[in-house]
Amino acid sequence: MERLNYQHLFYFWNVAREESITRACEKLHLAQPTISGQLAVFEQAIGSKLFQKSGRKLILTDTGRVVYHYADEIFSLGRELNNTLKGRSNGAGLRLVVGISDALPKLAVYRLIEPAFRIPEAVQVLCYEDKAERLLTEMSLHSVDLVISDSPLTHASGAKAFNHLLGESSITVFGAPSLATVYRPDFPRSLTGAPFLLPTTNTALRRSLDQWFDNQGISPIIRAEIEDSALLKTFGSGGTGLFVAPTSVATEIQNQYGVESIGIIDSVLERFYAITMRRKLKHPAITAILENAKDKLF
Repeated sequence: MERLNYQHLFYFWNVAREESITRACEKLHLAQPTISGQLAVFEQAIGSKLFQKSGRKLILTDTGRVVYHYADEIFSLGRELNNTLKGRSNGAGLRLVVGISDALPKLAVYRLIEPAFRIPEAVQVLCYEDKAERLLTEMSLHSVDLVISDSPLTHASGAKAFNHLLGESSITVFGAPSLATVYRPDFPRSLTGAPFLLPTTNTALRRSLDQWFDNQGISPIIRAEIEDSALLKTFGSGGTGLFVAPTSVATEIQNQYGVESIGIIDSVLERFYAITMRRKLKHPAITAILENAKDKLF
């Protein structure tokens, strides 16, 4: 495809946003054969299918998602240009898509991302939560600008991306007040037989915790393994079991969940990594996140 037809791209972009040719036609006030025909021509020019059907919806293929990402940026810039020519303010401003590993504590993630809102340019942040592996796949397709994870990207993944260690924090054991009264004395030996809520085994924190328990000769009773960090803390606030979280956000956790600190485990560290593609390193919002991480959270 030597030359991009922006009218075809515009029709595709609207169909992708609406997940339906019919709804896109209603929005654009065009007949369905018009958009269907132009979309078919666009797919032929690209040499690949952009949609696949899922019930009544049209779902983007892998190629479609790449095209949509660029189309979104192109038409966002078009709106910005239009506003500038009319003497209006920048509207949406910069756009930053952040993928967040679902194992990470949300309070810590907020602190890490917050500096992006303090840069001179207006920024719109879109956050998606998923498994780190799937987020890295999205980033390779240019759908995600930045991934925040508890473990670095390994060379085995084959992705061309870069790790940035944002910082690390020791962890604190928390529990509802009734449990804290029982297990705070003689910490950490008191943790043998204690009810625990732990992250799932696919997380770096869980692997470090299991090793620490073994080294200390501590055998807790695992009441539940919970993938989502916020849900885990909610269970913990109800007294179901003890749980761990970064010491750096201990005060906020105690205030938000009504729990108490039982003790700090200095030898177990929770690490936070930012993973970026090379071409995104100059994004001012990402730069602010990287530069402020240690001061803001650690």
